[in-house]
Amino acid sequence: MGGCAVRACVRRAIVPAVVMSALAVGCSGERHSDEGAAKPSVSAQAVAEPVSEPPEEPSSPALAPLLMVGTVGPFTAVDGSDESVSTKMRVSVRSAKYMSAAELGASHEPKRGQYVVLTLTIKNVGNETGRFSPYGAMRCQDGAGARDCTTRESVGGRDVDRQYAPGQSVTGSVVLDVVRRGGTVTYFDAPGRPSFTVLLPS
Repeated sequence: MGGCAVRACVRRAIVPAVVMSALAVGCSGERHSDEGAAKPSVSAQAVAEPVSEPPEEPSSPALAPLLMVGTVGPFTAVDGSDESVSTKMRVSVRSAKYMSAAELGASHEPKRGQYVVLTLTIKNVGNETGRFSPYGAMRCQDGAGARDCTTRESVGGRDVDRQYAPGQSVTGSVVLDVVRRGGTVTYFDAPGRPSFTVLLPS
């Protein structure tokens, strides 16, 4: 009986030891598994951080084609109701003539300081209908900053503000009210999307 009692005591001591050992191994395995799971998380964060951003669309007048009187440049007309539809356009800067209110036959003096008549030829060289709409969309840049400089004054002739069918071309003038001679005027097909810039003669 004493020997059996001793063996029973030994068995009772061994079983908890085995259980504790198994639990220790299990905990150790769980810790190892957690460490392994943490690595993909770090890797995923590294992948989520962009290596390089794609270049953004031009948002500065300096990125639009810069034209002078006598030059021609391309621009894109985007459909305002569906930006997936666009067409290639071309602008020819025919002349930029400074005029007084009397010479222009204007009903009042310029608010900024100087009228300039910008004569352009707009042509649709693409395959879709496109619009050129300068009124409220041409911003003059000079020493006083950038601002809308279009007016509703007219020198007669054809109006360039219209829809252009593929192949259609129209020559007409836009009267701008600028602070002084020189500077630039940029046409924005949409806010934040400059199409072309004209360097005004000084």
